[in-house]
Order: sequence, then structure tokens, then C-alpha cells
Amino acid sequence: MAGKECFRGVVRLDSAAKELIDSQILPRQTIYDSIDKLWKQLLPKEIAQHCKISDISGGLLKVIVDSPSYLHELRLCSTELLKELQQGCSRARIQKIKLILA
Repeated sequence: MAGKECFRGVVRLDSAAKELIDSQILPRQTIYDSIDKLWKQLLPKEIAQHCKISDISGGLLKVIVDSPSYLHELRLCSTELLKELQQGCSRARIQKIKLILA
């Protein structure tokens, strides 16, 4: 009997992991996937091949670019890209795009 009392209030690891995945990870992954898909649609294929989203957090979309010339191109159109991303994926609450040269 004393052994059963020891487990009161204990949460099973599989239940806790499922709850974490369902409440935190899947919604974030869904948003990330939506942004990534829209990002690739907005960019010409030539430019999209030279950049990738590295992070989305705190309203900041971080994008790694592998070439200074493509970085320049993206900077020129970043305001328009931001507007399109905000309209197409408002749940992501992106406020700024940060372009990083790799």
C-alpha cells in the first residue's frame, strides 16, 4: 500500500511528452512550415537556393544567405517580403527579417 502512495501526483513520461509535443512543438512546427513554404513561394528559385530560414522567434525571422550578392538582393526586397509574410502567416507574428551572411 505504501508503494502506491509514493506514485500519487506522478505524471507518466509518455503522457508528459505527448502533451509537450501537442501543445508546444506541433503548433510551432506548423507555423515554421507555413513560413518556410511561403518564403520559398515568394522568392525566385535562383535566390531561394542560396538562403534558408534558420530561426523564427520573438517576431524575428532569421535567414542565412550564402552569398553577398544574394544578401544584397534580399535586402532590397526585404520590406515587401516582410509584408507578404505578415499577411500570409499572421500567426507567426513576424516583425522583422534579419539576413545573415554565412
